Amino acid sequence: MNKPTDRRSRPQIVLEVLRREQIAPHMVRLRLGGEDFGRFEDNHFTDKYVKLTFVKAGLGLEPPYDLPALRERLAPEDRPVTRTYTVREVNPDERWISIDFVVHGDDGIAGPWAARVQPGERVSFGGPGGGYVPDPDADWYLFTGDESALPAIAAALEALQADSVGDALLEVSGPADEIDLAAPEGVRIQWLHRGDAVAGTSNVLPDAVANHPWRPGRVQVFAHGERGAVKAQRDTLFKVHGLDRSQVSISGYWAQGRTEDRFQAEKREPVGQIFEP
Repeated sequence: MNKPTDRRSRPQIVLEVLRREQIAPHMVRLRLGGEDFGRFEDNHFTDKYVKLTFVKAGLGLEPPYDLPALRERLAPEDRPVTRTYTVREVNPDERWISIDFVVHGDDGIAGPWAARVQPGERVSFGGPGGGYVPDPDADWYLFTGDESALPAIAAALEALQADSVGDALLEVSGPADEIDLAAPEGVRIQWLHRGDAVAGTSNVLPDAVANHPWRPGRVQVFAHGERGAVKAQRDTLFKVHGLDRSQVSISGYWAQGRTEDRFQAEKREPVGQIFEP
């Protein structure tokens, strides 16, 4: 078993798959637990995320990985890769976390893995990180996102106070991909269907945000998902409605036509930034 020995190695948590559940045609939920759960340091953020490490199966490697050493000795195409995923739920009593994965056939790395992984298999990750939690002083809430943002939005809805009001505008392929969400009675959930359009190419979500009736009072917004769609919502939120940056959590989780490696690299370039430099 490879163990991290280099000081540059970030601490890794290794959990095993306890259960896999197909919660929608394009979404799989994995429950992860095991002895290493005690090293998982939960935080209060509802968009908490971890960075999963994936290695090629044919290399015979077992987690935890000595990542600096592997990056030095392996060919570029064989080196471990990381993928960022939101933690949907943490159950400290039963000692497990759950993560939802969007799956579209064999596209990508994490999705196909989640679709095929069996209970007992192990996965290594770092984290959690995070940056958003509902502001209890907000008069109302607006959540917008596609499938990639559903886990964070679902967790935020569950964290709202019982008398909270607001709206959640959620983009999925069609009715079959709508999942059960628990929200206060005063929060209206609106499902938006892009139909046969490829994820990341539809304007259904930005258009819905632009045309959405605005409630009175101070709003707190959580707008996450495909980078282009998030950028398209930016002007509505800041120019049309004049929101302050402190009121809005806005970020691209992915970009259509980009691998995560390229997507992360572009965060340092103008194309990858939500706001103009």
